[in-house]
Amino acid sequence: MTLQVENLTSNAIKPSAFEFACPICHGSLMAISDVAWLCPNEKTVYPKVGGIWRFLTEERAVYFSQFIHDYETVRSKEGRGSSNPEYYGALPYLDLTGRWQKDWNIRARSFHALLQKVVEPMEISLRRPLSILDIGAGNGWLSHRLSQRGHMLAAVDLVTNEFDGLGAFMHYDTQWIPIQAEMNALPFANNQVDLLIYNASFHYSTGYISTLKEAVRVIRPNGTLVILDSPIYRHPSSGIQMVNEREKAFMQNYGFRSNSIPSENFITFQRLVNLGDELGLSWHIISPYYGLRWALRPWWSRLMGRREPAQFHLIMAQLPAT
Repeated sequence: MTLQVENLTSNAIKPSAFEFACPICHGSLMAISDVAWLCPNEKTVYPKVGGIWRFLTEERAVYFSQFIHDYETVRSKEGRGSSNPEYYGALPYLDLTGRWQKDWNIRARSFHALLQKVVEPMEISLRRPLSILDIGAGNGWLSHRLSQRGHMLAAVDLVTNEFDGLGAFMHYDTQWIPIQAEMNALPFANNQVDLLIYNASFHYSTGYISTLKEAVRVIRPNGTLVILDSPIYRHPSSGIQMVNEREKAFMQNYGFRSNSIPSENFITFQRLVNLGDELGLSWHIISPYYGLRWALRPWWSRLMGRREPAQFHLIMAQLPAT
């Protein structure tokens, strides 16, 4: 059976697509203008600036400022983003700059697996537009692609610049909601989204339990959680070695280690099992095919006496119906 989801709805985001809530107390918000919400409990105002809803308090904005600065510095020097608006619409299938095509090839295969194994089955089952959170949205390519299918998207990230962050929303012809917020304090009411995707971002969590509890809070019963494109290892020592190698390289190339917040950085299969046991989640792991050379990496690493390479899987869990 084929479902033409693009005919279910227009791409316009309706004001009621998502119910915002205070990221601190999770209480209801009061609209004080077309571009600002007020939390009556916390007496905190959350404005819309430059087309992006800002749900970081002043204190949290200061906390993340060094991380955001370091991240933007690295991404800029790596040549991420483009001044060509067509660059964004071509992702993840084509990097029009030609600088990071190999990386985007991996993202494209992950995206294909996400569509085939998660999104399309949910479209067929629910037969309505999905409400989806894109956590770690970056420049919004995933929100754009899923919006093209008629779904309602909220793109969440800390970074708001126009070349590699949420500010890139202006380059797309689809409508989705860009939101600056942290993954452990999502500005949404309970039990309202069908699908939450950690878009190459789960490993930036400063505490996996807190992060997943927040996801479970906002996902509807029977909804789905997906961890996409985060590094996973069999042995913790391999992940620790990866982090040490990366920090050393960053210090040499950029003058800082890019560890201003205590991110988890990676996950192991056993840790995943433990997280599922603690939170009552049953994980299903899907392995996209990234090509023969990619598949041979573990064997080559063992042959050369190197640490195991990171694996990237689509990791999903469906929440209980009640």
